[in-house]
Amino acid sequence: MSASLPDQASALADEAKASLIAASNEAELARIKSGFLGKTGSITALLKQIPTLAPDDRRAAGGAINTAKKAVEGLFAERRDALKDAALGASSGSFVDVSLPSRPSWTGHIHPVTRAWEEITEIFVSMGYTVHEGPEVETDWHCFEALNIPPGHPAREMQDTFYVDEEIVLRTHTSPVQIRTMLQQEPPLRMICPGPVYRKDHDITHTPMFHQVEGLMVDRGTTMAELKGTLAEFARAFFGAGTKVRFRPSFFPFTEPSAEVDVSCVFCGGDGCRVCKDTGWLEVLGCGMVDPEVFAAVGRPEYDPDVIQGFAFGMGIDRMAMLKYGIPDLRMLFDNDVRLLEQF
Repeated sequence: MSASLPDQASALADEAKASLIAASNEAELARIKSGFLGKTGSITALLKQIPTLAPDDRRAAGGAINTAKKAVEGLFAERRDALKDAALGASSGSFVDVSLPSRPSWTGHIHPVTRAWEEITEIFVSMGYTVHEGPEVETDWHCFEALNIPPGHPAREMQDTFYVDEEIVLRTHTSPVQIRTMLQQEPPLRMICPGPVYRKDHDITHTPMFHQVEGLMVDRGTTMAELKGTLAEFARAFFGAGTKVRFRPSFFPFTEPSAEVDVSCVFCGGDGCRVCKDTGWLEVLGCGMVDPEVFAAVGRPEYDPDVIQGFAFGMGIDRMAMLKYGIPDLRMLFDNDVRLLEQF
């Protein structure tokens, strides 16, 4: 007569215990567990026989089989942990002081252009300016005509534009964002628009893609004095409180009057050196009062040039980073040389 299911379950549990204790690695443990508790395991097979028993015998059989199942699972977990601990001890070979610091690893740094971009933005935001962005692929109208640079204008040659077709260009400056903002918002307006721009230029101080930030202030009664005060305050905030600022008359199609802005040389303090060509000054940006033709191109009554005035300015973020951090060659900013980047 064959043994009852509870007796078979007890015998299988003893057999599994002996096998698990004798196992020498985790793979063997897993194989033994599967042989007893897997889908086709011997203890699992006993569970499938319970429906064939008389109703009075099913409870006792089910309890005995579940007891055996739990015993095998518990022993399996104990043996697995014991084998892991043994393997860890064997591999270490010596005492490990877990309180020792880990080995240092190289971490990334903020790129100097990004650092300059963020600092410039923070300064102008603290003055009440908002930040705006626009498309890098622009229409000829937004990039040139609306800014008083019609077809055939010499300034187009100066820009060395990348043309997608006759009407579409890669923007040569971020001023088109100013036009798009004026088309959507009423004055008063105080904004900056940082971003990448593109020109056909590549040498020690120019790259085909670089970064600019341009600003615009539009309101009733805006004056050149406000422009000068704003940019002088910015220069001292960015380069240091002792920075001197001067304005030189210049020309831009979209501003009148226009000026170039110089700061005292950050390398020699204004005494004269090779970088500033012994002048003691470094050019950093251009600016001026918005030309009435730009307001006329916007075509909104809110921008009537007889009622409102505005000033605009623009600077190269890459050049500002070079001057602030003493980087001699613009191309170094795009070489991804870790020796440079890790200094920041």
